[in-house]
Amino acid sequence: MNCNELQENTIGERYMIKRPKALQWFHNGRLVKQSEEERQAGRFELFLDLLYVAIVANFSDDLAENPDGNHLAKYILIFAPAWHIWVDLREIMNSYYTDDLLQRLVILWVMALLVLYANNARLVDEDLAAMQTTAGAYVVARFTTMCTFLICSFASYQHRTQARIMAFFMFIGLFLTIPLFFEDVSIGAKIAVVAVIIFYQEFTWSLTLSPWLKRKLKLTYSTAVDIAHEIDRMAAFFIIILGEFVYSVIVGDPAGVGLTLGYAKAAFTLIIAFCLNWIYVSGDGSLEATHPIRRSAWTAFAFFLLHLPLSASFLIGGHIAAISTRLDEFEEGQRWLLGGGLGVGMFCLWIYGMLYRTHDEGCLIMSKTPRIGMRLVVAIILLSLPATNDDLSTTDFMAVVMSLFAFLVIWETVGGLLKGAQVFEPWTDRNPPLSDTETAE
Repeated sequence: MNCNELQENTIGERYMIKRPKALQWFHNGRLVKQSEEERQAGRFELFLDLLYVAIVANFSDDLAENPDGNHLAKYILIFAPAWHIWVDLREIMNSYYTDDLLQRLVILWVMALLVLYANNARLVDEDLAAMQTTAGAYVVARFTTMCTFLICSFASYQHRTQARIMAFFMFIGLFLTIPLFFEDVSIGAKIAVVAVIIFYQEFTWSLTLSPWLKRKLKLTYSTAVDIAHEIDRMAAFFIIILGEFVYSVIVGDPAGVGLTLGYAKAAFTLIIAFCLNWIYVSGDGSLEATHPIRRSAWTAFAFFLLHLPLSASFLIGGHIAAISTRLDEFEEGQRWLLGGGLGVGMFCLWIYGMLYRTHDEGCLIMSKTPRIGMRLVVAIILLSLPATNDDLSTTDFMAVVMSLFAFLVIWETVGGLLKGAQVFEPWTDRNPPLSDTETAE
């Protein structure tokens, strides 16, 4: 949407601060929407995403510099809380998007806290002050989103019960962070605490929005999501992750001057990212399918929860692929991070494809199982690749990885064609009709 379209669609505002209104909800099991107009990501949501471009680059760079188990654990433990804050804001914008002064200030305030969080998170295992600052920024950010859910529950009745349950669980979760602030708590104990916090957040989020809770509480009104908006936001975050593939192949001119091996590796990395985007946007590759969010509540939860490991794994795999541009040889840890990150990510993409319900099995060259089953095969190969041969140079290693992704895209594209499809469409209408030519003469 360009600036002219935005101005044409602008309606004069009567209030600087609006009452948060539920945008969609279930009433006795029937979906009700305030407006039938399809929503897109708001401009300030996209601005928030820009900050996450820097955050994910910062976290993955730290792991790439220290490719060992301890830093991998730290990477996961600092990435997940930042993801949860993004999820909080996504839920708020999906349920109560007002785009008023207060909501914009909330986004700005949380972004400022995320800047503080990201600048200290890499040092949490070295400096107590960094640990306290990181934990404090996380607590204040989650407290802010918790208060937003609570205030919205008073403003709109449709999500009231579940919004308050969500706020209650978030409030309890903040107390779990208390050990992180004390010096006499060992780093091992703090790692366990953060792991518990991550699991607690994932579990309570799923429980609060689950059909089981709605049935148990016999809710007349319950939460619903704007499916188009949710799909748009999840795709936007995936694009942020893919940005990590291409960012480091440009910044600092690592490819060198001319057609170098560094340029070849940069091109390989670009092709891998392009293929991943191709695979993600194609879903399960069917011509007609039901998206996981629309298929059932459980496939919807699986779709949302899957994006945390999907994003975390592709982020580190993409960063290692990108820095290969300036490396002659991978360290052993870097090889495993590259193969493991891309392999786990591909395994997640296989599950992602399986969550769709396909409606056109009989008319395509390949049925769904063998078509996207190749994702699982490629995932296993990628996970095994670092153990095969230490003699591969970075160029050879990246060429093998790129070839796997290129083959996968060709496999799925051909398998998703209609039976009897041809390579080229005939150019039957490339010239104007003969009658028009005669008239012109």
